[in-house]
Amino acid sequence: MSESIRILVADDHPVVRDGLVAILQTQPDFRVVGQAGTGREVVTEAGRLQPEVILLDLEMPEMDGVEALKQIKQQGSSAGVIVFTAFDTDERILGAVRAGAKGYLLKGAPREEVFNAIRIVNQGGSLLGPAVASKLIDQVASKDERIPELTAREKEVLAALAQGKTNREIAEELVITVRTVKFHVSSILHKLDAANRTEAVSKASQWGLIEL
Repeated sequence: MSESIRILVADDHPVVRDGLVAILQTQPDFRVVGQAGTGREVVTEAGRLQPEVILLDLEMPEMDGVEALKQIKQQGSSAGVIVFTAFDTDERILGAVRAGAKGYLLKGAPREEVFNAIRIVNQGGSLLGPAVASKLIDQVASKDERIPELTAREKEVLAALAQGKTNREIAEELVITVRTVKFHVSSILHKLDAANRTEAVSKASQWGLIEL
């Protein structure tokens, strides 16, 4: 059996944290390695525990989720971060995505959706709802930027990214190595001036390079 996905749960409400931990522990491939109740605490615990996935509430005391995420990334964490929010109209989601979040979940999402999100992010994928994708696209549209030129292979990889596929899935689909996929993804992010896959897909859609 493969190793469990190491998860850090960060929420300022103990009851919510306990509920999440209880739900996550029903999955044999999940292991909750820690909990955090404040923004500063999640930054500290992320560095100490080195989780693979962090469930991060945007509404945190001492330091909000976006700032905590920025600091987590600055300290070199490779954890995939999923932010929790009550509304998909929360403007902080955009800030979180730009800071490196792999996506977001609405509070109250069905447990299967939470499980699926964790597995997708752990595999290198991302999740972005239409409301947030639209806002990111609008932000990009407000900037008068020249449309980047991508190679045919980069466009194929980009199309796969838009479908939320992992590096391994893309490699299998295009019959190339995972290392080659990583090279193309890096090139795409550089050409599109995107901080992560989610932003790259949004920008590419705005420029007409792909269709969402």
